[in-house]
Amino acid sequence: MNGSTTFDLPISGMTCASCAGRVERALGKVPGVQSVSVNLANERAHVEVLGQMDPGVLIAAVDKAGYTATLPQSETATDANQAQRLQRERWSLLLAILLALPLVLPMLVEPFGLHWMLPAWAQFALATPVQFIFGARFYIAAWKAVRAGAGNMDLLVAIGTSAGYGLSIYEWLTAHPGMAPHLYFEASAVVIALVLLGKYLESRAKRQTASAIRALEALRPERAVRVIEGREEDVAINALKLNDLVLVKPGERFPVDGEVVEGQSHADEALISGESLPVPKQPGDNVTGGAINGEGRLLVRTLALGAESVLARIIRLVEDAQAAKAPIQKLVDKVSQVFVPAVLVLALVTLAGWCLYGAPLETAIINAVAVLVIACPCALGLATPTAIMAGTGVAARHGILIKDAEALERAHEVSAVVFDKTGTLTSGAPKIAHLTAVDGNEALLLQQAGALQRGSEHPLAKAVLDACNEQGLAVADVTASQSLTGRGIAGTLDGRQLALGNRRLLEESGLSAGNLADSAKAWEAEGRTLSWLIEQGAQPRVLGLFAFGDTLKPGALEAVQQLKAQRISSHLLTGDNRGSARVVGEALGIEDVHAEVLPADKAATVTELKKTGVVAIGTSAGYGLSIYEWLTAHPGMAPHLYFEASAVVIALVLLG
Repeated sequence: MNGSTTFDLPISGMTCASCAGRVERALGKVPGVQSVSVNLANERAHVEVLGQMDPGVLIAAVDKAGYTATLPQSETATDANQAQRLQRERWSLLLAILLALPLVLPMLVEPFGLHWMLPAWAQFALATPVQFIFGARFYIAAWKAVRAGAGNMDLLVAIGTSAGYGLSIYEWLTAHPGMAPHLYFEASAVVIALVLLGKYLESRAKRQTASAIRALEALRPERAVRVIEGREEDVAINALKLNDLVLVKPGERFPVDGEVVEGQSHADEALISGESLPVPKQPGDNVTGGAINGEGRLLVRTLALGAESVLARIIRLVEDAQAAKAPIQKLVDKVSQVFVPAVLVLALVTLAGWCLYGAPLETAIINAVAVLVIACPCALGLATPTAIMAGTGVAARHGILIKDAEALERAHEVSAVVFDKTGTLTSGAPKIAHLTAVDGNEALLLQQAGALQRGSEHPLAKAVLDACNEQGLAVADVTASQSLTGRGIAGTLDGRQLALGNRRLLEESGLSAGNLADSAKAWEAEGRTLSWLIEQGAQPRVLGLFAFGDTLKPGALEAVQQLKAQRISSHLLTGDNRGSARVVGEALGIEDVHAEVLPADKAATVTELKKTGVVAIGTSAGYGLSIYEWLTAHPGMAPHLYFEASAVVIALVLLG
């Protein structure tokens, strides 16, 4: 059985929903094509064909329909083309506005008692460049549509503005000497300028949206250090193969998804899990491409490349969501097939009706032109795909991954919100929750820990240094500083050998918790991360204990309370320990708390919840509530939003 092949072809020349529909129908008629989805907002056609096919066949079909299709370009080339086009559109818009403004100015000053009008020749000189230079794009697109036996929005713009421009020429040439003719140059020029403004804003929104994809792409290194028989060589990522050994130095991003073969370190995987604390890595552990290696030097065996990597799948999820059509868009596509012909018929009926009524030809033409011009922007066809593209792009920049357009359309039906903990309801940045010194001098304990952590980029080190700054404590320099992989850090301060690390460091030093055992047990029950400050040497001893914990995000409590007020239940679902999950749940008033849950069990829990209603899976309380408030706001009422309070709530909406 032959498999299927997919193509994503950039399409240029589309200006409205009817254009997208015509491209879809043209591609759908190509033998072997199984499905076609053309998105007007991102100007791409997603085509699935049976078996193999020369993309030139698809490109030829699009060209025959009056549009231009090309093979996908590199991100750099695409970005450069978009920048150039946006620059051209900006200059065209500015010049069109500058030429149209003097034509409109007499109307603007008339309410102030100033009655004057530009001479006919001046109006003609200002309107003609707008009509035929800056408006040339409409004539070109309209001609292509007519040649293909169809119509589009540009045809309406071209006919409507040409009618107004032509009527002005007629009135000017046939006016009686000494009589000021009634001209409509300003109407045609302003309509073109306004449509150009809409096109420019649309293009800018597309470019800003694409920046979300570029930001994700930037997380993936372009080169890697491959190790072959002990020899290191710098190669491009696309030159790697499965099972290749890759060397990752401290501070570098992992270039591939793989398995640690040699070395010990920590990895910052916040881009995948939202977990702020680095995850320990040792031989046998998996690493994710795009994550940041910590302090150790790792040798990694490549397990996934290119489109199969976790980061590539995230990028594909964002792209698919932007290209997806909401259910309402299907109705729009059906309407767009007959929209332009229907508008042309209505304009002709309007013209004939006014003439039969006995109105002057000038009045009949003006009313017919009004019908054409009002239909020009085609908000019906552009609003939905542009809103989806812009919305998913903004969401991606805030770490929100929206599964598809239907999820957005059904957001108002949400009856339960399932929150992750770290980086969602909590800030994702650890702080010192508790500390205690054996001798009671907590300020000195904090200074000593700060001295050891000075210059470190570890999140726990930042928490210690932030606490020192808040209390105005001076941090001294240590000598002989060294990282203790998987345990902590050590150094010499004022002739004393100090070390700060986890319980493993404590046990390796032959020490016990002693009088701090009860505090350690209580803080561990809260889910805190513990670090012990010890003095090494001939007589090692414990100096004190730090407990680090995450803090609630500003607005998290208010967001959960608002959801509860709207009868939307909140659930906490996390892989973190029960202690920290319980503390967060109690602080926010979330009764349904699931801790230490594996990914497979998370899916099962969500599936069970979906039996009772629509479930939104969140990665940020305040943001998700803002989305809900926005989508369910009554017309004319300003919704109460919480975008400034926190960042991510609808991350993977409506699983399955």
